[in-house]
Amino acid sequence: MKRVGVIGGGQLAWMMGGAAQKLGLELVVQTPKLQDPAFAIAADTVLAKVDDATATAVLASKSDIITFENEFVNLDALSILADRGVCFRPSLKALTPLLDKYHQRCYLRDLGLPVPEFFAVERQDSEKIASKLGFPLVLKSRRHGYDGQGTFIIKDLATLQPKLDYNITESAFLIEEFIPFEQELAIIAARSVDGEVVTYPVVETQQEEQVCRRVIAPAQITPQQAVEIEAIAHTILNSLQVVGVFGIELFLTAEGKVLVNEIAPRTHNSGHFSLDACEISQFEQHLRAVCGFTLGNPALRCAGAVMVNLLGYENSQSDYEQKRSLLQQIPQAHLHWYGKTESRLGRKLGHVTVLLDNQNQAMDVARSIESIWYPNTPTPITPIGLEA
Repeated sequence: MKRVGVIGGGQLAWMMGGAAQKLGLELVVQTPKLQDPAFAIAADTVLAKVDDATATAVLASKSDIITFENEFVNLDALSILADRGVCFRPSLKALTPLLDKYHQRCYLRDLGLPVPEFFAVERQDSEKIASKLGFPLVLKSRRHGYDGQGTFIIKDLATLQPKLDYNITESAFLIEEFIPFEQELAIIAARSVDGEVVTYPVVETQQEEQVCRRVIAPAQITPQQAVEIEAIAHTILNSLQVVGVFGIELFLTAEGKVLVNEIAPRTHNSGHFSLDACEISQFEQHLRAVCGFTLGNPALRCAGAVMVNLLGYENSQSDYEQKRSLLQQIPQAHLHWYGKTESRLGRKLGHVTVLLDNQNQAMDVARSIESIWYPNTPTPITPIGLEA
């Protein structure tokens, strides 16, 4: 039996649990708290912060290979373990150009891939850059930003300067042009040890306050655009010689142009629909890849699907049992509750995926879910599967 070490114990590692059991694997998780979701499914646990390389050495002693649930790691410290023969998949070399968002953008640009115009921010140059890009513009933390944290839409110079002054680290931010996109898109792609690449259907992601609220699969785009996005995924994974699953986020402009926004070097929120809607989930695919198994079929097994994140809207320790019961009554609904003990604003507590017979149902279904979950959300005139 292979034992797979996972750095990180959040919901992404938790969702690997079912796949690991199916494949006859054991997961050993490095995570700081007993309350973290993946603790419940782990065969063994190393209780430590994810950037604690000394703890990762202990994880390595309990594992055949090590993979990542998040990217908040110290690559320099981990490289000492890699030099001693610890097997990381994806490799540290594949992660190196990606963890800093500015370096990631440079890498994508140097590959010849289309990206928004961008700059590293130096305080003395910020006004000149802003004048060149115009407002609004986007300011992003170069490291450790996720779920909307560290991403700001800047409307004027008076708003920009306090954000820069607040952070004491020079060049801690990436600044980029604001793209008035038609759709935000994403694709999950996997690459095997042997270099085989498979891609999941391109999806539309809908964000609110820079946090993913909904995912609709497949996206309503042209076949040519889908082919272009699949080619981008192949280029990125093959260039980096990735082993594992990556999530790639993109913009589609009103003119039909595709731009690459960001790469997540791990399983990704935009691929959660695959747990219920695809022949093989992104989580099983990732474990297959890192363990050297043959990759599986990523195709949809239904006409479409909509995934809605259940985000915290209050500070609470409720388990929302009544709301979860109502969500499970929606036909073809699959509820995934992460078992977190504390709710706070914007925190991902779970998600619901509904399989669709007709893709035109997607937004009505999403609104039905949200009318149950969020207080003071109007109920749709015809809730899907519920009495009006």
